[in-house]
Formats: sequence, structure tokens, C-alpha cells
Amino acid sequence: MRSPLISLLLVGVFALSGCAAATPAPTADPTPAASAEASADSGAECDGVAVIVDFGTLDAEGESACVDATSAIAATAALDEAGVTTEGSVEWGDQIVCRVNDRPGPDETVDVEGEASFVESCQSMPPAYAYWALWVKPTADGEWEYAQEGLGTLQVEPGQSVGLVYTTGTETPTPAG
Repeated sequence: MRSPLISLLLVGVFALSGCAAATPAPTADPTPAASAEASADSGAECDGVAVIVDFGTLDAEGESACVDATSAIAATAALDEAGVTTEGSVEWGDQIVCRVNDRPGPDETVDVEGEASFVESCQSMPPAYAYWALWVKPTADGEWEYAQEGLGTLQVEPGQSVGLVYTTGTETPTPAG
């Protein structure tokens, strides 16, 4: 059973993503410079766009990188430049994140205390108790904010951070950093 709050958030994300096309695209080249610099500390200074991945209960080490950018870029480009792969769903495409760096895998059983175990098929929406949450940090010293649009339309600017956290249970933790 999905919690009403999660369902409401998901509806809001999709409603806002439909409006995102009306936002003017940046006029500068949205392609980041050719390299992503790994950051030993996810809280380290980043003049470009910081990318943070927290695998939560999935058994994998988190990742962080600083992607060179001098103007707004697509969040997907920042993730690509940082070496982070994502997969959307058949029904919703890249407006949701189903897998990050192939996790949870198509043959991986996800166990969440108090919930039914499942294998993520990436056909539609993930269960409300186990999904990738998309976050944005508007400034280096700002607070993480739940993204108001999907990964497919999200733009980030130099000095901002984009984070993905595999969230299980009823709490949605923010990225470390």
C-alpha cells in the first residue's frame, strides 16, 4: 500500500515535469567539460555540479564527483559525466529513476522490513517503500530539496548538487554531503 504522501509527491513530480517544457532552455552550451573530477569528500567544494549517489540499503559504496560546468546543464548530462548510469521505466521513461549503475539489478531481490520482497522490473512506478529519490541542493551551503521535476527535464547550474538516494521504508533520507 502506498502512503498518501508518497503518492501525492509522485503526482506533483509528474505534473511539474509536464510544465517544465515551458521553461526556456539555457542559451549557453549545456554540455559539461570533458572530465568529471572525483571528490573524496561529498561535501568538498565544487565549482561545477556536484553529483552524489547513496545506495542506501543496496549493498554498494556511495559515489560522489564534481562535474565541470560553466552554465546550466541537464542533470542527466551531469550524471553521465560523473560515470553514473540511470535507467527509467517503460511507462514513465526518464521521468523516474528505476536503476542507478544497474542497482537494484533485474534479478536482485529487494527486502524491506515489514514489506513484501520484490524484484524491480522497471515496468512502471517502483513501490512507495523502495525507490530512488532525486534531490537538488541549490547552493553549496544550502539544504537538500526534493526535486520538483523528473530526471529527464531537471537542469542544474554550477554550484548546485544533484543527488540520488535509494530510499526504503517510510523515511526519505537526504544525500550525504
